Order: sequence, then structure tokens, then C-alpha cells
Amino acid sequence: MNYQLREALLLLKDISTLQDKHSVQRQSELITTISHYQEKGLLALFNLLIERKTTSDIFPSYIDAILFKHLYLSDYIEIKKRIQYYFSQGIVELKSFTNVDYLPLQNLLIKENFQQADRLTQLHLLELAGLNRTTNRQWLYFTDILNLPSEDLLTIDTLWKIHSKGKFGFSIQRNIWLSNNQNWEKLWDKIGWKTNNTSLRYPHEFTWDTTAPTGHLPLFNQLRGVQVLYYLFQHPVWEI
Repeated sequence: MNYQLREALLLLKDISTLQDKHSVQRQSELITTISHYQEKGLLALFNLLIERKTTSDIFPSYIDAILFKHLYLSDYIEIKKRIQYYFSQGIVELKSFTNVDYLPLQNLLIKENFQQADRLTQLHLLELAGLNRTTNRQWLYFTDILNLPSEDLLTIDTLWKIHSKGKFGFSIQRNIWLSNNQNWEKLWDKIGWKTNNTSLRYPHEFTWDTTAPTGHLPLFNQLRGVQVLYYLFQHPVWEI
């Protein structure tokens, strides 16, 4: 193995358990460097991902999502075959109490197609609340939140968190809300849903990439009031 490749891989392994913002950024840089060694580098990254899956206590974590993204988007046939064989459903266990298929959502998030992922997330929430079977209503009431299975909410939230390096997700928004004494106006300001006390207009005023503020996505229609989001933040899933 090339000396520089081996050194980069050893350094990556040394910091692979760290999840602070600086370490995750360094992990991402090292993975990009290793991937530049083409198929040899990608095979090394694949072996590291397999090793982490079988030995890590915190699999999947942000580094695993970065590893998987590089491998998933690779053009090398051998890499694609291995990913399909070992990770046909991705790195997040796609649990669903109602048998919802979350693979399309995962694929959008891996490709950082956040606007389409946001729209699909809203459709999944409507589906989980049973609205697609009972009504044409395209928004949630607070009473609908009670019908959302914990298993599915956790899957959706984990997908958003893992594939944004911890930047997006309902639990991220909830933590910001809690850390600001449950003050809604402070939440809107922190996650960038309001500017100069004015709500952003959908979709063009929102930011659909990772330059957005932490907690910016996925969206929720706060124009209908905070009751629905309040009940979402109070859902039992966050106490698991």
C-alpha cells in the first residue's frame, strides 16, 4: 500500500471515534484524500466501514455516513457490488412500524438533495398519521402527532442527522428549542426560519444545503402555530 495512503488511513482510524465538529471535518478531509487513490483507496475505505460495522459501539456515526457516501457514489463496479451486497439498505436500519419504505429518502439525503428529501419527509409524516387513507388534508394537526410511531420517527430523524453530519433533524431542532428555554422566537432565529421577524417564503428563501444554520431542516409549517411542533418535540420517541 502507498505510504501516504497508509498514513492517511491510520490517522483516520485514530480519530474515527471522535464526533465533535472539528474531528468530523478532519475525518471528511481524510476520507476525501484517501478516495483520490481511486479504487485502491476506496477499497481501503470499504474495509474500514466493514470493520467499524462489526466492532464499533456507535455504528452508524457521522464518519460512517461520510464513508458510505463516497462508496455509494463511486463509479467503480467492484465497489458498487460490495456496497450492494453488504449495505443494500444503507448503514441506517430502516425500521418502520407501518412498513414504510425509507430507502428513497435515504438515497436523497446521501446525495444531499435536501429539498426533495424535505418534501418526501412531509409525505411520510402524512402517511404515518394515516391522512393518505382518510382525507386529502396536506398538513398535520397536533392530534395527528400522537399517531406517529416512535420507530418511524426515529428512523427519519436518524437518516437526517447521520447524512448531514449532525446538522439537520427533528431532534436537533428540539435540542435547540430546549437550550433556549422553549422560546419559539429564539428557535426560529437560531435555525433560520425567520429573518427580521419575518417568516421565510417557501421554497426559494430557505437554504437547501449544509451551509444552512444548524436545525434548518427538515421544515415544519410554523405559520399554522406552534402547537403541532410542540407536540412533536414532546413525542415519547425523544425519551428513548
